[in-house]
Amino acid sequence: MPQTFTSDEALRLWQTALVDLVRAQRPDLSMRQMAILTTVYTTAPPHTVRGLARRLNIAKPAVTRALDRLCRLELALRQRDDRDRRNVLVQRTVTGQIYLRDLAALITDAAVKSRPETLDAA
Repeated sequence: MPQTFTSDEALRLWQTALVDLVRAQRPDLSMRQMAILTTVYTTAPPHTVRGLARRLNIAKPAVTRALDRLCRLELALRQRDDRDRRNVLVQRTVTGQIYLRDLAALITDAAVKSRPETLDAA
């Protein structure tokens, strides 16, 4: 059965995960960068700047700026679409996969810390 959290519990979970992320000295990402990164990794490709802008309801220049940073950190990669040279495809990287795997582990750990009674129920 899926866990449900009160608003306070959800915020404490998020706060715990964020603090752990900061302590792990991972790159600081803006909410926009994190939204783009998780969208690229959790939804089926292909991903384009235009498609990400539409999906997240933000301007294409905002997606481009966020991708500039994600690419510098090697969390994502931009590549021209060979079939339509006007399109820029956003691709996953091993570094990005590791970053999100570690983030997911931090969130899972924070959930366990916030709800220790769930261990007894298992």
